[in-house]
Amino acid sequence: MVARRAVKIELTRDMIMNAARDLFVEKGYQHVSMRQIAKKLNYSHGAIYYHFKNKAELFYALVEKHFLMLDQTIDEIVNQDTDDEEKLRQMCLGFIEFGLTHQSHYEIMFLVKEEEVRNFMNEGPMKTYQKFAKQVSSLSEKQISIQEVWSLFLSLHGFVTHYIRHITTFNEVKGAAEFHVEMVLKWTRN
Repeated sequence: MVARRAVKIELTRDMIMNAARDLFVEKGYQHVSMRQIAKKLNYSHGAIYYHFKNKAELFYALVEKHFLMLDQTIDEIVNQDTDDEEKLRQMCLGFIEFGLTHQSHYEIMFLVKEEEVRNFMNEGPMKTYQKFAKQVSSLSEKQISIQEVWSLFLSLHGFVTHYIRHITTFNEVKGAAEFHVEMVLKWTRN
């Protein structure tokens, strides 16, 4: 009888999503196949289909996980024992820090424009934006309009997209981020 070969480390959903994230950011959604993801992991593509029925399902799982991470960041900040103005400042700074700390996550969440996944991509950012808008409205000293909240969100998003792929850590631009947040929050105060 021939002895069985040692089994590789068991392939997990997280291993697959991490490999896929890197490839999606590097090559774009349309240019990545399940076979390429499997090859990067040194597994057969059939092993990936055990976890995900197709590339779209894998992408959706990845994006959903990333938005949960951002939502959790917002929740942690809002639940801190500090005044509303500081929570608002920390929430805005936390958004920037999330985007620049998790650059590949952020790109997939907000910057992928592939037609095949566009409907889902509109859902994820909208849910997070609604959570963000609700918190900004409740933490602001004055009543602010939806347009003002949207402008704040776009300003933070613009800061992240300006520095994404140009820095390696949030600390490289922490001072600029703090200044930016202070500037955009001036209009939320009475």
